[in-house]
Amino acid sequence: HNLLHLFSATRKNEVCSIRSKFPNKLPVIVERYIREKTLPLLDKTKFLVPFELTLGQFLCLLRNKIELDSSQSLFLLVADKTMSCMSSSMGDVYSRYRDADGFLYITYASQEMFGAPQPAARPPC
Repeated sequence: HNLLHLFSATRKNEVCSIRSKFPNKLPVIVERYIREKTLPLLDKTKFLVPFELTLGQFLCLLRNKIELDSSQSLFLLVADKTMSCMSSSMGDVYSRYRDADGFLYITYASQEMFGAPQPAARPPC
């Protein structure tokens, strides 16, 4: 339990440092879905994202980083919820779903994880 608390405190300090250096950027951690088999791991998991960037634009950015071809789907899960509103700003998503440690956690997968409808899975990049 102490180790978990220490880890959380370290992340909180990291967020404070990031937010003071980059007040107009949001700290986001992106991880591959635990049972994902086809998509590669990202070479980095921490991102600083502008408030006004939309979730759809962020999805496009991730597609480019993962180097997906246009026929492959990419789904995002924010704070364990499937996101369908790709026009939401990252600032809005962050304010609603950020973790207690200050990071916004996003999971990616090649297919729907929980069967919720997601019509905006592939916005035009």
